[in-house]
Amino acid sequence: MKKITFLLAFLCAGFLFAQNTMTPELLWQVKKVSPIGISDNGEVLFYKVTTPNMEENSFDSKYYAMPVAGGNFSEITKDEAKVADKNISPNGQYLLMDKSVQINDITGKDIYSDLPKSDAYVYTSLDYRHWDTWNDGSYNHVFYKDVKTGAETDITPQQPYYTPQKPFGGDEDYIWGPKGENIYYVSKKLAGTEYATSTNTDIYKYNLTSKQTENITEENKGYDTQPAFSKGGALAYLQMKTPGYEADKNDIIVLQDVVKQNLTSQWDGTVNGFMWASNNKDIYFTAPVDGTIQLFKVDHPGKTRKIPVVEQLSKGQFDVTGIVSEKNGQLIVTRTDMNHAAEIFSFDLKSKTFKQLTQVNNEFYGKLNLPTVEKRMVTTKDGKQMLVWVILPPNFDKNKKYPTLLYAQGGPQSALSQFYSTRWNFQLMASQGYIIVAPNRRGMPGHGVEWNEAISGDWGGGAMQDYLDAIDEISKEAYVDKNRLGAIGASFGGYSVFWLAGNHDGRFKTFIAHDGVFDTRAMYGTTEELFFVNYDMGGAYWEKDNAIAQKSFNEFNPVTYVDKWDTPIMIIQGGKDYRVPIEQGLGAFQAAQLKGIKSKLLYFPEENHWVLQPQNALVWQREFFSWLKETL
Repeated sequence: MKKITFLLAFLCAGFLFAQNTMTPELLWQVKKVSPIGISDNGEVLFYKVTTPNMEENSFDSKYYAMPVAGGNFSEITKDEAKVADKNISPNGQYLLMDKSVQINDITGKDIYSDLPKSDAYVYTSLDYRHWDTWNDGSYNHVFYKDVKTGAETDITPQQPYYTPQKPFGGDEDYIWGPKGENIYYVSKKLAGTEYATSTNTDIYKYNLTSKQTENITEENKGYDTQPAFSKGGALAYLQMKTPGYEADKNDIIVLQDVVKQNLTSQWDGTVNGFMWASNNKDIYFTAPVDGTIQLFKVDHPGKTRKIPVVEQLSKGQFDVTGIVSEKNGQLIVTRTDMNHAAEIFSFDLKSKTFKQLTQVNNEFYGKLNLPTVEKRMVTTKDGKQMLVWVILPPNFDKNKKYPTLLYAQGGPQSALSQFYSTRWNFQLMASQGYIIVAPNRRGMPGHGVEWNEAISGDWGGGAMQDYLDAIDEISKEAYVDKNRLGAIGASFGGYSVFWLAGNHDGRFKTFIAHDGVFDTRAMYGTTEELFFVNYDMGGAYWEKDNAIAQKSFNEFNPVTYVDKWDTPIMIIQGGKDYRVPIEQGLGAFQAAQLKGIKSKLLYFPEENHWVLQPQNALVWQREFFSWLKETL
């Protein structure tokens, strides 16, 4: 009897311990908090809470209201969560909206009316697919609708251009002018091959009376996005100057009285998003800095000769992921870190302190032992100081040795900040007993423009050495098991894994690459946003006199080093990933199999560059950790 009692106690203790650390199943119980906005009187905060429904392979949403100052919340209906609708014209007469309009005949059934069951597509130029959909000849257009009569007017009739922008644009791509006489919208008015090779979006002004359209950013040949008016009538927007460079420095431009002023040109950083202050003089914005995303403020001098001043408002080991509103000296924002999903906070502009408003996941996290996130500085081979996040398992014991994973970030110019993901979740990885080493290698924003730009044309150069410098330095710690190192990553991170697989000198025992670039030549021939590869790889692979391109497609091409592959590798690929298309993952798996290397292919036929469906995501997590358990 005593043996049975002891066994039951042991099993129960083990069960409780398992429930005290994050698991893939528990991760998919985390609720997603999304702010909707605040009421007209500025007193009530509305937000949505989305819960994964694993059984139905979907998501359930509920709506809530609470005082902006904090306090008790109450569930409301979706209709009760309506806030001031920016799409209603100032005089209340019109509603702005967007919908798909058929412009070109692309499909067989459209071209040949007697063949209604044809599923063929016919193209004579590029822009034949984008992200995860094929171009069927339809385009997003902006309409304004008379709220009384229901009459709708297309402001770009018969034009083969998108507003909102593909693939992720929404109604932030169009706004009313201050008096409602004009509509301002973002569009890249290029078609076909020109569209696929350019980043030249512009902001256009459409006049309701004359039906005439004016390009107000024609002089800039890079991105112009996110138009927003102050209450005083000044137009602010974001601008990237360099044509074709999707990760260029993003500056805040203000247009007032036909004068344009760059507010952030002298600041060594790049803007994520912004909001006008209630005083109509300042602009609040978020930006990556030092491995985090923080709040900033910049003033708009207007007609004075004063140079704009950028001020960092917040500091800490977290990400401010969005600005909702400003009220009574408080900013309402969303905030996250590597151990916590986003919640809504208020930020006191005077004391520079945060107050957590929503606490949707507090009880959930309160039951878990959380990993420790450390900030380390590593000296690179060329003498640079590189920030490296090191995530240690819950109940970490420095006297033990732990298997360790080098995490390679995608982008390649995406910030490696305090983000919280349902896939690349460091809390989950560390909770399975792994140390995570996550370097802010060159190419990432938040460490100055020069560091950010260093990746373009040099994919297989400094950044790869940064990875090795990071893992070599952290591996000096006694608690790192140098015989159990792995490398993992997606997109450019997947490229990094494929590259390291042929250039790691025996450091790593296993690899995992998700939707990674395996062959830069094939990538150039099949990816949809050609401006990206043209800029980052320096040109086309057939340009024999182009030194940068030749290095990108040969010396920096992972497929060049497959002969050196000798380490187990798991490859994950989405069937509808048109950014890094299917032949990349299949080619890598086939190479590994033919070389007799232990390898696994995890294929998601209906997923794109990401894994969005809950059950597929759980399969991803289970296979990810099964592979690590088996090979590391």
